[in-house]
Order: sequence, then structure tokens, then C-alpha cells
Amino acid sequence: MANDALALAGIDAFYGDSHVLHGVSFVLGAARLLGLLGRNGAGKTTCMNVTMGMLRPRRGTVTLFGQAIAGRAPEDIAMSGIALVPQGRRIFRSLTVRENLLVAARQPQANGAHAPWTFDTVYATFPRLKERQNQVAGYLSGGEQQMLAIGRALMANPRVLLMDEPSEGLAPQIVAEVMATIRRLKEQGLSIILVEQNAKLVFDIADDIVILNSGRVAVAGTTDALRRGGVDLHQHLGIY
Repeated sequence: MANDALALAGIDAFYGDSHVLHGVSFVLGAARLLGLLGRNGAGKTTCMNVTMGMLRPRRGTVTLFGQAIAGRAPEDIAMSGIALVPQGRRIFRSLTVRENLLVAARQPQANGAHAPWTFDTVYATFPRLKERQNQVAGYLSGGEQQMLAIGRALMANPRVLLMDEPSEGLAPQIVAEVMATIRRLKEQGLSIILVEQNAKLVFDIADDIVILNSGRVAVAGTTDALRRGGVDLHQHLGIY
């Protein structure tokens, strides 16, 4: 559909002989935030790997604003307008903050819906990165490294942003700062998939939610509808 930023349809994915995703389908609407929930091993990160081209699906399609991207090389998919904030951050620890951002810098797409991301706009969003721009990234705190991972992804001027466990290992105050930043990005019109273990964080910020269970979509709907319907998080996530 015209308002679909990203769509996975009927995705089957394997690691070797292990069948990890079973007919997974969901849609990220343009300028919306989709929360992707599930227990450990449910297939959340595999969905991100398939989307970014790091794992080729056996069956199914992935489309970005209507353009088929499944099976393309990861660098081609990134150039088409998707950026990933990976689990564990994976910053370049031996480079400075500024060098980490420079490595990812890319001109915005001609049809971009919002102002381009530059050093100035990233530093305005994360003032601590500006203060530490000449510092080697490996010496940053965990929270600062997460800010750098997000800033690096934004420097690619993506149309769709994938975020894999951005709150992992962070102190509650830093988690609140990161979530406030994600909320601002959504308000600016960026289409976002947020993979999280913390269901409360997702329900507080997401427009739509998909819950994976054993590599299948168990629950999908708008956040408001799932709240009204009283979705059983204990059944699907093992939490109350």
C-alpha cells in the first residue's frame, strides 16, 4: 500500500537447517513506530537481519515503500534508505565519535520527508556527543555509546530506522533519555521498528505492536486496540 514504509510478507528464514521464521508478515506504516516484541529466540533479531539483507529468506518478500529489496546485498539495502541500530551497539571503538559519524554519513534521498541529518543536527539531538566528538568511542559510557549508535544510523539519512534492543544494559535514567529521543524521531516523521524486551516501554511509545512467538506472528494490532483487548503478555512473553 502507498502508506506502507516497510512490509515483510510470508517470510521463512533458516540458520542452516534450523527453521527460525515461519511465514512472518507485518507492515510498518509510514511515519509510524512499530514495536516488535517476543521472548529470547522468538525471531526478532532475525527479522532485522532479513530486512537488512544479512540473512536471505527462503520464501517471502520484503518491500521498502513498495520496492522489493529481499535478497539484495546489505549495502544496496542500506543505500535504498534503511538504517540499523544493532543490538550491542557495535560502534567502531578505535575511532573517535566524529569519525564514527563520518563513516556512516550519506546524502539524503531526493524525496526525503524531513530535514537531512548532519553533524550539527546529531549533536543538537545528543549534546554529549558534541562534547566528546574527539574522544575515542571505546572510552564512552554505555549510554553515550548507545547515543552514538543511534546518531551513526541517523547520519545515513534513512527513511526507515530499525532499532534492536536500544535499552539493553542501560541505567533507567539513560533509558528514559533514549526513549524520549525515539519519540521525537517518530514525531519528526521517521518510520521506526523498535525491537525490545521491555514491553512497558514499547506500549508507551509504539503506534502498532507485533508479538513473535517461536518464529511466528502471535499478536498484531494497534497499541490502543491491544490495550483495549487486554492482550495476555504472560502467555506470549512470560511476563505479567
